[in-house]
Amino acid sequence: MEELYDKYKALLFTLAYQLTGSAADAEDVVQDVFFKACDVDPERLREPKAYLCKMVTNRCLDLQKSARRRREVYVGPWLPEPIPTPEADTLETVVRRDLLSYGMLVLLERLSPTERAVFVLREALGFDYPDIAELLGKRETNCRMLMSRARSKMGISEEETVAADAIELEWVSRFLTSLEQGNVDLVLSLLSEDVMLVTDGGGKVTAATHPIQTREQVALILAGALHGLKSQGSLHSEFAALNGETGIVLRSGDEAVAAIYLQHRGEKIHRIYVVRNPDKLTRV
Repeated sequence: MEELYDKYKALLFTLAYQLTGSAADAEDVVQDVFFKACDVDPERLREPKAYLCKMVTNRCLDLQKSARRRREVYVGPWLPEPIPTPEADTLETVVRRDLLSYGMLVLLERLSPTERAVFVLREALGFDYPDIAELLGKRETNCRMLMSRARSKMGISEEETVAADAIELEWVSRFLTSLEQGNVDLVLSLLSEDVMLVTDGGGKVTAATHPIQTREQVALILAGALHGLKSQGSLHSEFAALNGETGIVLRSGDEAVAAIYLQHRGEKIHRIYVVRNPDKLTRV
């Protein structure tokens, strides 16, 4: 079992994280699955990857039922938990080629648990439809319909690729510098007309309780928030590898107070996600 754990823990963590949006839940799921797998008949583990993925998927589907109830009373928008993606092989390190972009994880929240499972298994982990059908106990035609429905809900056409273009460090640097300098005009020039800012404070720290959807408001709120945080003490920013992307981490001393993701469309920033809930920043 130790050999199986070493071989599949990163894959299973990736799957569980993308099905739940929570690194804490993903870690618990992986540990729970391997604990239960110790009592499984070795004959049933002849194809361990498929069997373990099925166990993880079923556990996550159960978790999502209670998670949805919790999110109904969550204060403000709910965003996935940021995870660092360094080079070292730790449980928190996911297999990058299997990791959906942060913006895609946000879109996954629009899906039902089963639609999400089909999408992740197909688009992130590259499972064939017959294998997905077997994992979920459904017909292949049903899985294809669920996939089509998932793409429609996420606003992704059948011809469109799921892989997102990683935003370049230069873009992130320009954006951060313009904010730190209080250059609102420059910030505005970097934002698309339909930009949206989503902040997650979880009711524990100051954050907008609704998405901000005008360029002027986004620029002013971000500049004002950064100024407000700086006035509270020694605040510094750093670039960090988060979810396989270049993100921005704001720290007060050694404590992370925000993780920021930028998503661009064409030559403009299209989405900005800011995670401020301290419970979601422990790994950052």
